[in-house]
Order: sequence, then structure tokens, then C-alpha cells
Amino acid sequence: MKKLSVIGLLFLTSVLVFVGCTSNKEDKEGATENKLVVYSPNSEGLIAATIPGFEEKTGIKVELVQAGTGELFKKIETEKDAPVADVIFGGAYSQYAVSKDLFEKYTSSENGKMVESYRNTTGYYTPYTIDGSVILANKKLTSGKKIKGYSDLLDSDFKGKISSADPANSSSAFAQLTNMLQAMGGYEKPESWKYVEDVFTLIDGKISSSSSNVYKAVADGEMSVALTYEDPSVKLLNDGADVEIIYPEEGVVFLPASAAVIKNANHEKNAQAFIDYLISKDTQDRLGKETTNRPVRSDAETSDNMLDLSKIHAIDEDMDYVINHKDELVKKYNDIFVDIQSK
Repeated sequence: MKKLSVIGLLFLTSVLVFVGCTSNKEDKEGATENKLVVYSPNSEGLIAATIPGFEEKTGIKVELVQAGTGELFKKIETEKDAPVADVIFGGAYSQYAVSKDLFEKYTSSENGKMVESYRNTTGYYTPYTIDGSVILANKKLTSGKKIKGYSDLLDSDFKGKISSADPANSSSAFAQLTNMLQAMGGYEKPESWKYVEDVFTLIDGKISSSSSNVYKAVADGEMSVALTYEDPSVKLLNDGADVEIIYPEEGVVFLPASAAVIKNANHEKNAQAFIDYLISKDTQDRLGKETTNRPVRSDAETSDNMLDLSKIHAIDEDMDYVINHKDELVKKYNDIFVDIQSK
């Protein structure tokens, strides 16, 4: 009997240990299943248009960490052996393209409903909005001028009246530089670089210290035209500014902002649900109608001040080329700028 009691006790103990382990596992999952940790460099407006709706629809509580794109990607790299974030929400394609090892593969079932050029083709990161380089004109100061594209800026009346940031230090100005090059013939074509030289000769050294100053100077009547981007330009229209957005007839490059599931995320299913939510019809319609962020769904609705994509001559950026040759492109621009200033 004593031997049987020992065996029985050992059996009972093993059962209790098994049940305890199962209970702990369930407790852990139960405590974390409604949680999602999101790292994002996005603006408060974009956050407000997405995260509260996701929480309401799914019941998943979001813990948000906001900082600059570079800082957040560095943080994810540092934490890769013990991830804190489940999702990175925001940032340019170039940052994602060189960071695939930080992400889990995931392609949403909604992917096929995106504009073809902005589908998740890598398997790792999903575009959810796009932003294009545009020309912003002060209507009063450009009255009588027909501005349809880049070539129309080569007008001596615009000398010292073209607002631009520095392509060597501003991501939006660099995007404008590569847009110009691609639209005017190609990244390596002499005629494209001749255009860059001609337009920056007219800019006459008046480089803004920040991208926000570029479009504000036009809205405030300090400058006639700006080399800027669509998002803040649409906001100016929404706010009643006397400006016009010109989508260069030579071609507009739209660059995507993306989101991705972090490798070995603690809440992977919730992270996947967040990606699905970002490119769902409801969310994309909300972005197009209630914010100044252009959606990527082909069937998404947009506001009156955001021209339909089908009416814009959109051209593709060779993303791999730009990523691999960014330093060369910046150097060539700098050489041209220094040469102009020395004359």
C-alpha cells in the first residue's frame, strides 16, 4: 500500500504540474491576447484616423510608442532578440527595403485590391498610403502664368521665388529631386541633370531650413511656387488657402508609407489583424476623405481637394536604383549647387 501511495502521489504531482503549466500558459495568453504594441513615426492626425477605430473594431488595446523613423528602426534592431513592438506603422520604403530581416512575412488577403504599383510584393511590408511630389502655386502671385509641369518653372520671372528644401538633408526634397530626374528623362541622363541645374539656378540659393517652411512660404505669399508634396498641400486647400496644386505633366512619383509585422512578435495574430485593418475598405475610405493621406486601395474614396489618381500622370520610381545610388545622387546635386553658388 505504501508503494502504491508513493506512485499515486507522484502521479498526482505530475498531473498538478501539467495543469499548472497549462494554466500559466492560458493565463499568459489570456492576459496578452487583446494587446498590440505599435511603434510609429506618424502624425497625430494619422494616428487618430486609424488606431482608435482598430481598437473599437477588434477589442485589441494598442500600446503606442511614437518617435522618429530612424530612431524606431534602430530600437527594433536593438530589441530583435527580445522584441517589444509587434508592428512598425509608418516610414519610407527605403527604410523597409534594407530592414527585411527585422520583419515577419505577412501578405494580407486584401493585397489584391490595392493599386497594382503599391501592393505588397516583397511579402514583408505593406503600403497603406502614398504621397506624391507636386508643385504648389500661390494663385495671386502666379496669375497669368500657365504652370502645368516642371518645364514651366524655367521662367526668369520665378528667379528667387521658387521655394525648396535641401535634397541633401530633407527626405521630401530628395523625393522631389528623384521625381524631377525620372520625369525629365532618367536618373543618369545629362538632360535631367541640366534641368536640375536650371531650376536650382532660379531658386537662387534660397533653400528653406525645413520642408514645412517650403509650402508655408507659398501660402503666406512670400514665394510664388514651391517644390513640395501632396499631403500638406491638400491640407492648405482644405484650410482655404489661395493656392493651387499642380501635378507635373511630365510625371508624378508617388512613394508609399508602409507597415510591417515585427519578427518574433509577441502578438503576431493581432499584428496581422492591424495590417488587414489599415488596408481595409473602411479605413482606406476614411484616410481618403477625412485626412490628407492618399489611400492605396483602387476602390478607395478621396476628398474633393485630392485629385483622383486616374487623372494624374503617375510614373514609377526605380526604388532599388535610388536606394543603391542615393549617395551618388546627393553628391551630384551638391556639386551642381556649389557650382551655381560660386558663379
